[in-house]
Amino acid sequence: MRPEEGRAREEATLRSDAQRNRERILEVALVELTRAADAPLSVIAKKACVGQGTFYRNFPNREALVLEVYRYEMQQVADTAAQLLRTRAPDLALREWMDRLAQYAMAKAGLAAALRKATSDHGGLAQLGHGPVTQAVTLLLNANEKAGTIRPGLTPDDFVLAIAGLWQLDPRGDWQPRAARLLDLVMDGLRAGARGAGGPTTDESEADGSRRER
Repeated sequence: MRPEEGRAREEATLRSDAQRNRERILEVALVELTRAADAPLSVIAKKACVGQGTFYRNFPNREALVLEVYRYEMQQVADTAAQLLRTRAPDLALREWMDRLAQYAMAKAGLAAALRKATSDHGGLAQLGHGPVTQAVTLLLNANEKAGTIRPGLTPDDFVLAIAGLWQLDPRGDWQPRAARLLDLVMDGLRAGARGAGGPTTDESEADGSRRER
């Protein structure tokens, strides 16, 4: 083996090890931050089986770690937008995606609390309307605007601000009916002034009714 080939293999191994370390940190951080918003970084590093130096090379502070965990998790939620649009009418896809976002927000309440703490000096959740969620919301809004099922000209920032109340719900309480009412109100606002006029589809009316009965 030539020396340069050996160095290339060694560098590839180092990169692979570094990637595995990063992934372990994120996996442990998701569990720990969901359980407790103020989970010590030293505990996360220890459970991820990495040294402090390795940890801080990947995530120099709590904010960097929390934001990366958030982005990774929200990518999973965002990916469902395209899937829903392939099988549902645009307005039904949007409303169901909103329900999935609510379920995520409640299931990851600890992470949401950590996120609020980490971003308190940077405009809070409203400033996080970028990345995977923005892409998903843009996809859904564009599909609905094209179909005439929502008012034209809405932006992802408008949407993120409209649903920000989700993160104020208590996941330990009876959050489902409150989330459904909030999202129904948001959906009504999105429809106001839609080119398609006429209001919700029959299927959506039935779906809304079933949500209120639950």
